[in-house]
Amino acid sequence: MPQFDEFEIKMLEILQRDGRKPVSEIAQEIGLSNTPCARRFEALQEAGVIKGFSARIGRRAVGLMVEVFVQVRLVSHSDDSPDKFIAAVQRMDEVSACWTMTGDYDFLLHVMVPSVDDLNAFVMHRLMRLSGVRDVHTQLVLQNIKGPGHVPLAHLRG
Repeated sequence: MPQFDEFEIKMLEILQRDGRKPVSEIAQEIGLSNTPCARRFEALQEAGVIKGFSARIGRRAVGLMVEVFVQVRLVSHSDDSPDKFIAAVQRMDEVSACWTMTGDYDFLLHVMVPSVDDLNAFVMHRLMRLSGVRDVHTQLVLQNIKGPGHVPLAHLRG
C-alpha cells in the first residue's frame, strides 16, 4: 500500500468534501505553501489517487425517480458471455455502476430510470434479452441514507 503523509491525507479529505477548492486554499488549510501543495496535488493525480473531478447530480432533480440494484446471473462463464455482458452494460446509460460479485449472482448493477414502467422495459426488454443472462433480481431503493460518497481514509493514518 502506498504511504501518505498527513498533508496528503488532509488534502484528500478536503478534496472529497469540495473538489472545486483551489490549491491555494487547500495549501492554507493544511499548512503548506502553494508550490509544495501544488506538487503534491499533481503527484496524487499522476499516481491515480485523484482520478478526476465531477459534479454530483441529484437524480430526482433530473427526473430519475426510480433507483434499483439489479443482480444478474449468467448461464455460463466458460464462453464469452461475461465479456459480451460487460460490453453491453457499458453501453447502457441507465446503468451508473456495475460490479462483478462473488456469491449467487455474477454482477451487481446500479440503475436509475424515470419510472417503474421504464424499469420494467429496461429489465424485460433489454437486460433479460442479453445473450447469456440466466436470471435477474431487482431491489428497489426506498431511501438513500449515505452515499455514494467519500473513500474512507482513516486507515492511512495507521
